Amino acid sequence: MSLTFSLHAPSFPRRREPGKSCIPQSGSERLDSLREKYLSNWIPACAGMTRYWGLRVVILSAVLLLSACGKEPFYQEQAYVFGTQVDVSIYGEDETKARQATVAVMHEFQRLHDMLHAWKPSELSDLNKAIAQGKSKRVSAELAAMLQDAARVSSESDGLFNPAIGSLIQAWGFQAEDFKAVLPDARKITALVKANPRMKDLEIIDAREVRSRNRSVKLDLGGYAKGYALDRAVSILKEQGIRNALINIGGNVMALGTHGARPWMVGIQHPRRPGPLAILELRDGEAIGTSGDYQRYFELDGKRYCHLIDPRSGYPVQDVQAVTILTRGERAGLRSDSNSKPLFIAGEQGWQEAARSMQVEEALLIDGQGVVHLTAAMQKRLKFTDESTRREVVP
Repeated sequence: MSLTFSLHAPSFPRRREPGKSCIPQSGSERLDSLREKYLSNWIPACAGMTRYWGLRVVILSAVLLLSACGKEPFYQEQAYVFGTQVDVSIYGEDETKARQATVAVMHEFQRLHDMLHAWKPSELSDLNKAIAQGKSKRVSAELAAMLQDAARVSSESDGLFNPAIGSLIQAWGFQAEDFKAVLPDARKITALVKANPRMKDLEIIDAREVRSRNRSVKLDLGGYAKGYALDRAVSILKEQGIRNALINIGGNVMALGTHGARPWMVGIQHPRRPGPLAILELRDGEAIGTSGDYQRYFELDGKRYCHLIDPRSGYPVQDVQAVTILTRGERAGLRSDSNSKPLFIAGEQGWQEAARSMQVEEALLIDGQGVVHLTAAMQKRLKFTDESTRREVVP
């Protein structure tokens, strides 16, 4: 069986008129029915199937935005960048100021997209070519800093977060505009794992010159860049004098300020059914990120193969449906993106240890049977839409 998906990108940028409620569908259930059930005065922004630079990204956080039904103005723009839908929502500012700030953010997203594409022409793909040839490459100071930081995150996760395994991602067919349900040659996977590409193989000389001791390193920052972009968006909005906003990059979400007298409200998408598994208030400076096994996957002979690959085995992770984490403080956006991956890869037996290593206190993991395992701190933040959901709370 071959699974092929196709998406059509909206024009850039596209503004939602203030005061108008856009109620898209999520799966087969209309989100306006959820609005009546759980909240009033909110606008859900659909987090459906998206692609990140042509990669199919698992987006599990369906963003539920409070509406502009009150007196204060509400401005929202949507665009298609990083291969996914992005939304910037601003509360309490006049339209001209909000539009100018949003355009600045969207241009920054496009700049990062062009810089970090993993296989089409970009600064990152040029570096990958040099590494494969055994050569060093002078890169921008920004990219060099990103690589140093990604190497630090990789070390903290004991290598479970590993942006150096781009060749494995490519071998499984996830570095493409479309992918098919075809298993890679097992010998090739074994060889790629044996080559052991790691972020610690990189050397950065004089702050800008990058080389690798291992030619098998192929960088793919797909598990890092959206979080980095969230933090950049918040910085730009603050520079523009924006105090209250919500930024959503394909389901990775970060809050700035509040929506009037209340925090921003977001939902965590159920990995197997339309609609949210739970909802929570996202406070100023907090970000939420999810990794999961649906929407960017294929099935073959009744088995699901997702894009989240265990670098130790070279194979997609099994028996985990989703991981969601909540972060705050310095670089909250970046950590919400990169720190969820090690928990997912560690699986049901190792996710708590991975969370401690990454200093993540608020986290949940949904196992292959749909049981929600979550920390006590995360339990306090969530309102489950179905109280019968099977849950196991850990200290």
